[in-house]
Order: sequence, then structure tokens, then C-alpha cells
Amino acid sequence: MSPPDPWSRFPEGALDAVEVTDGQARVLDDKRVREDLVGPLVTVATFAAGERKATAQALIRSLAHEVGIEEASIHELYRARGRGEVEGFTVPAMNLRTMTYDMARAAFRAAEREDVGALVFEIARSEIGYTGQSPAEYASAVLGAAIREGHRGPVFLQGDHFQFDPEAVAEDADAEQARIDDLAEEAIEAGFYNIDVDASTLVDLDEADVADQQRPNVDRTLTTLARIRSLEPVTVSVGGEVGEVGLETTTEPELRVFLEQLDDGCQQRGLEGISKASVQTGTQHGGVVLPDGSLAEADVDVEAVRRLSRLAREHGLAGCVQHGASTLRDELFARFPEAGAAEIHLATAFLNLVLDHEAFPGELTRRIEEHLDEHLAHRRTPEATDEQFVYRHRKRAMGALKEPMWRVAEDRKQAIFADLEERFSFLFDELGVTGTTDTVDTYVTPDPVEPTVPEAWRADLAGR
Repeated sequence: MSPPDPWSRFPEGALDAVEVTDGQARVLDDKRVREDLVGPLVTVATFAAGERKATAQALIRSLAHEVGIEEASIHELYRARGRGEVEGFTVPAMNLRTMTYDMARAAFRAAEREDVGALVFEIARSEIGYTGQSPAEYASAVLGAAIREGHRGPVFLQGDHFQFDPEAVAEDADAEQARIDDLAEEAIEAGFYNIDVDASTLVDLDEADVADQQRPNVDRTLTTLARIRSLEPVTVSVGGEVGEVGLETTTEPELRVFLEQLDDGCQQRGLEGISKASVQTGTQHGGVVLPDGSLAEADVDVEAVRRLSRLAREHGLAGCVQHGASTLRDELFARFPEAGAAEIHLATAFLNLVLDHEAFPGELTRRIEEHLDEHLAHRRTPEATDEQFVYRHRKRAMGALKEPMWRVAEDRKQAIFADLEERFSFLFDELGVTGTTDTVDTYVTPDPVEPTVPEAWRADLAGR
């Protein structure tokens, strides 16, 4: 859909702040680009359709490259960590499910203030669906936010939980593999040079031997890894997953077998391997919601994180990845760098902060609840209270209500995202990524694919 005017209208003269020559953008007025142009461009890149949308996305990407913002792979930094050259921090990987431009702006403001270079913006296969954000759209919002906040340097975009559906695999394994491969290709084309492959859903616990249990996981991970390596313009940082989040804690034998089988498969195929491994250590996505809608205190087996990360580094990986962590108690976050966790995935708490904020419009809260009642009642379990149902599933309304969410009044946004910025700062400090810009620059050399901005870009953006 195309957003109605005046929401999508460019301020007078804003397009004159750039020129396009041979398909590449050049900035003529940096201040106007940041203050007048990039916000409306992101709106068009998000809500327009066809050539107008594609042109806005290409222009944002080209402008980002012009000012020194480049999509990058974190692979070499993680390899350095696996060699013991880098340590002491856990990289936050942040899933932005709504108002992505504003959320990313808050993250970049906090990152600039804290000198954070090691941070990842990600979106999962499931989130692409229920938030209504394609990889290209998500990338445009994040890169646009980087431009707006004056960021310079690498931006790490990540495909999170590119997850195999076990029912789809049982029905037609080749078709499900093709869907994962196609998604990886779409993501790489959009500048996602970091991808987490999740075939942990295929682990066969009916088998007695751990090696046999992990074999379906390893086989699909290898097949997807090979496809990614055939597509990549740079060495994509690829993650694998051993234990499905929310189930039993991953054991050392499980991780060891997974990594050994994967190493063997990579050697046989001549493939660069994975750079990290996701494990299960006691958390679950979104946390555990109580009948009154509040969250139960969650815990995590930090010692398991320590043991498993040590084992992962023995195989040259950066360490293990912690999922389902954003709703943990604040005092736990500092323990992840101490335990050697390579990366931590954070999502639900950011959405909670927005939706539960005192400045969030009550009318939008009602619309979310009405959408759930009308379209997602089939997901309600008999024992769930209204509060539990809403908390568990309100994320699934973000795509349907994307436009009104983005249209929240600016004064309300300022209050919400000032608090989110402070939350980002807290997490960056606890996770030890403050002051990591130089470390990232030492190991990461961005080499993104240059987009081509259409010759008729002005006409495209005007919708003519």
C-alpha cells in the first residue's frame, strides 16, 4: 500500500540535497539529507509499493554507502574471538518488531554515545511474516536510522532463526529447503551478511544415540550453509543451532557431536564453517507470563553458557549464542560476557517497553486487542487468561497495525524512545560492548554490493 499524503510527502527541496550519477547517489547537503530527506524516504521504503518502494530502498542504501555506512559481516570478528584475540563482551542482537526506524534511531543514539561498534540488528523468519517487514524493508529502516543519527562504519544486519518447520519438512523436505534457500538469497541481496540457520527443530530425540539425534539438524544446516556460500558477495557470518529455545538445556555431548559432524561436512565440501552456535540454557522466547499478565522471574544456566562457549571456541567459533534473553533479570546480563557468550538475542522486552509505555496511545492498545480477538482467537489456549493471551500474541498484530504504529504522534514517540534509548545504553554497558568501535574496525572490512538507483528516481519517488 502507498501511504496517503501528506505523510509521504517530501519537504520542499529535500530531494535537491542529493544527486544520482550512473546509478550512485551523492550527498550535496548532509544536514538536509539527515533532517528532511531520510525520514520520508524510509516511510516510502516501508509503505509504498512497486517501483516507488524499490527506488526508495535503493536510494537509502546508496546514500548510506556514500556517507560511510556499510552493511557488513561480523564473521572475521567472531573468528578472531575463536582464536582468543578478542574477548570480554557479548554482542547484542536486537529484533525490532515495530516502529523499526524509530527503534533503530534510539539504538544508534545509544551506540554513538557509548562508542559501541559491536551490535547487530536482526529479524527472524517468523517475524518477517507477522511484522510485515521484508529483509529489504527492514534494512532500509535500519540504514535510514543510521543516516539520521550520523552513524559511520559497519552495520550488521542478521537473519535470525531461519528456521525449518518440521511439519513442512515431513510433508516435502525439498520444498522447505527451497523456501529457506530463497529466504537466504533475499536476505543477502538486501545486505544481510549474517544469517542464523536453525534446523534444531529437526533433532530426532527418538534416536538413542546423540549423533543420530543431531544428524537431521547437521544435514540441513550443511545444505543451507552451502547455498549461502554459493550466494555470498562477502563471507557471511553463519550460525547454527543445537537446542531448540524453550526445551531442555543443551549438553556438551550434543554440542560436541553437532560441531564435529558439521566440521567434517564442511571439510568434505570445502566450505567455510559457522562462526557461532546457538544453545538452550533455560530461557524461552518472550519469557513466562503469569495469569495477571506479569512475567515470572526467569533464570538461565550461566555455567552451561560458560562450558558450552568454551567448547565452541575449541572448534574455532566465537562462542555460544543466548536466545530468549531480553526479559531476564537485569543483574543477569553482566554475567554473559563473564561466561564467554558470543552473542545474546534481545526482542520481547523492547516491544514490551513500547506497548506498555504510559505515552503509548490507549486507542492503539484497544485496536491491538481487537485484532487479536478477531484474527488470532484460534491461538488462545483454554487455560490462558485474557492477559496471558494478549501478552503472548500481541506481537502478531504488528504487521496488520504497522501504519498506525508508525503514525504515533511525535511527542509520544519522543517519550517512548527516550526511555528505549536508556534501555539500550544499560544493556550495552552490561554486555561489555561499550568502546568496541576500534575493535570492530580492526577486524571488519565492509565490502557491500552497491545498489543501482534508477535514472528516473525522482519520478519514481513522486509516484509518477
